[in-house]
Parts: sequence; C-alpha cells; structure tokens
Amino acid sequence: MRNSKLAIRLLIGLAIVAFAYFQKCSNTETNPYTGREQAIGMTPEQEIALGLQTAPEMAQQYGGLYPDENYQAMVDNVGNNLVQSSIAHETPYRYEFHLLRDPETVNAFALPGGQVFITYGLFKQLETEDQLAGVLGHEIGHVLGRHSAERVAETQFWQTVSTGAQVGADMGNVVAGIGQTTLLKNGRGDELESDDLGVKFMMKAGYNPEQMIQVMEILKRAAGPNRVPEFQSTHPDPDNRIERIKESIEKYRKTL
Repeated sequence: MRNSKLAIRLLIGLAIVAFAYFQKCSNTETNPYTGREQAIGMTPEQEIALGLQTAPEMAQQYGGLYPDENYQAMVDNVGNNLVQSSIAHETPYRYEFHLLRDPETVNAFALPGGQVFITYGLFKQLETEDQLAGVLGHEIGHVLGRHSAERVAETQFWQTVSTGAQVGADMGNVVAGIGQTTLLKNGRGDELESDDLGVKFMMKAGYNPEQMIQVMEILKRAAGPNRVPEFQSTHPDPDNRIERIKESIEKYRKTL
C-alpha cells in the first residue's frame, strides 16, 4: 500500500512538472527587437497595463515626483530622443520618463511596458546629458528586452516545478533553490543585454557612448567599498559591466 501511494505521488508530481515545461514551451517566442528566444506569458498590451497600474505606487515609494519642471523636461527630452532615434520607436510600448524625488537613493529602473524612472539621488550625480542618456538607454533596453515579463514567467515556471517536486519526492526546497539561482543568473544577463542595447541607442541618438562608462563609475562609487560580490547580486559588478560596454562600443562603431 505504501509503495502504491508513493507511486501515485510520483506520477502526480511528474504530471505537474510536465505541465510546467509544456506551458513554458508553449509561451516561448522570439523577441522581434533582440532576436532572443524568451518564455513570456504576457502580451505587450498586458505589459503596458501592468506598468501603468504600478507606476503611481512605485513613485510614491520614492517620495513622489521631483518638483522641478526643467529637470523633468531634460529627462523627457533625452528619453524621447533615445526612443525616436532607435528601434524602440517601432515597439508598441508607451515610454514615459519620471524623475523621482528621493535625493538619497541612487537608482533607476523600468516597469513593463515603458514606464522609466530615475531618482534625483542618481540624477544629481550625472554631469552630462550623455550620462543621462546612458542611464535611460539602459532602462529602455529593459523594456524592449521584455525582462520583467520574462522574470515573471520564469518565477511562475519554477514555482510550478517546485510544487511538482514537493508532491512527488519532497524535494520542493531543493528545486526552489535551483530556481532562485537561475533567476539571479538571468537577472545579470538582463543587465548586460540592457547595457548593450543602451550603447546602441546612445550612438543612434548621437550621444557619446563612452559616457556610459562614467555612469558605471558613479554606480561603483555609490555602492562603496563594501558592495555585494557579483555572485550574490542580480547585477554584474560595475567593473565587469565596463569591459562589456567597451566591447559593445567597438561592435557598434563597426556596424552602425
């Protein structure tokens, strides 16, 4: 009887895992803007809706918007120039750029569908519009690369696989740990892809791509000497990003 119950559990667990893989394969598509295959369960319209719904809450977490129309206009002008000069203009996404009030946090991020944010804490450390273009170009790369939607799909996949492993063999925690490691790895890949796209967008819009290297130096200084080692972070180390950015600059100088 015990062996029979174990066999039934195993079959159910395998069925759950098989469903997870089937769902992932059925949602796999080629990103028309990067050429990379991705498993994504959202349409662009759903990404846009999610970004618009989440944007006010995200702004509130950083103290709202920075109350300076001139600074906001600068962010809008640079962001829109990057979009209009690149393939981002051909996407269905609705790009909007927001300067957040928070003067201490050094950060920039993008929500699905085109909502892009930069904190005043980072903005005030930038010395040129080219550096601002480096920050915003990177974030536009996240939107165009559909990274948030891809991470949502990956998380759902590993949650389902973990459930199957727990039901079938009491190994849910092990599988969940593997999934977390995979998501961290994928997160670092997202950053490098966005850096590469950001360099391309900068050059297409007439900005100096070398200034993205200066942005990395700013981020490195902001993190301080005790920054988290690369293998523990979702972001690659700034020094490694600088080397990859240099490679992207050379690549696009030959092809653009």
